[in-house]
Amino acid sequence: MVVQILQNNLGPDPAQELAKVTGEWTIRFLLLALALTPLRHLTGITQFVRHRRMLGLFALFYATIHLLVWMSFLLAFRWLAIGEELIERPYITVGFVAYTILLALGVTSPKAMVRRLGKNWKKLHRLVYVAGILAVVHLLWILRTDVWEAVVYGAVLALLLGFRVLRSFYLRRC
Repeated sequence: MVVQILQNNLGPDPAQELAKVTGEWTIRFLLLALALTPLRHLTGITQFVRHRRMLGLFALFYATIHLLVWMSFLLAFRWLAIGEELIERPYITVGFVAYTILLALGVTSPKAMVRRLGKNWKKLHRLVYVAGILAVVHLLWILRTDVWEAVVYGAVLALLLGFRVLRSFYLRRC
């Protein structure tokens, strides 16, 4: 992405391309972060989980850039227009709620916050799946017709969530 910017190679609508790319990387990093725990359970390799927080923060980083691109390049920080877009366009509302969840998770990700929140930290961080679902819905609404990419992301998210639900059910039965 940086190379594309430096080479002035973002196509006819650079703002739209930046929003697209940063949104895609947000979902990719989010799915990678969510995939590490199932990967640990399936392979027994625990080293992956060390990187979960970092990948989640990368997702937040790209989501923040995505939001800033939308607010600055597409709406020129016109706060009234931003408020109207949030209210009038459901896909923007859904994306903003997903971002708010990611922001809350990012703010509470340091070890000090884990200790401070105690049991509530785990409950709060389970909202990552809600953020993932909302991000996929946001993408589906934006793409409208050529939705294969959103469907793939949604299928991966469904597999990861399904793994978690089945594992939880299995552990309760044993």
